[in-house]
Amino acid sequence: MKNIIESFYQAFKNLDAETMADCYHKDIVFEDPAFGVLKGERAKNMWQMLCESQKGKNFVVNTYNITCNEKTGSAHWEAFYKFSKTGRKIHNKIDAEFIIKDGKIIKHTDHFNLHNWAKQALGFKGYLMGGTSFFKRKLQLQTNRLLDKFESNL
Repeated sequence: MKNIIESFYQAFKNLDAETMADCYHKDIVFEDPAFGVLKGERAKNMWQMLCESQKGKNFVVNTYNITCNEKTGSAHWEAFYKFSKTGRKIHNKIDAEFIIKDGKIIKHTDHFNLHNWAKQALGFKGYLMGGTSFFKRKLQLQTNRLLDKFESNL
């Protein structure tokens, strides 16, 4: 089963959202601090939106310590990119947990320090607000609005 997680991250490195989506079970549940909980096609579309937004840019993903058995897996990955709203450089460190069903990823949870991300993305404002639940809710509203707009154009 380790190969499904390896395939997912190799596709991400290549900004290949279609292959990433193929690694997901039809009933996928994805969760992270930036988007909250996304299910099914919406989770797959999020990766498509992110991949399309990074094409032609200096986007880098490095993956480490992929482990997996028949039912669960984990990985550490790091993303390097520029935050589009501010042009500030981001180095985000993420720990991922997976649940596998029928040879596909059915649950994918990414954990990262949202406060650290906010400081990088927004500078002093992120330093002040990035650790608050208010900031997290506002960010999730914004990212989901972007995803709504992206999906309306599919």
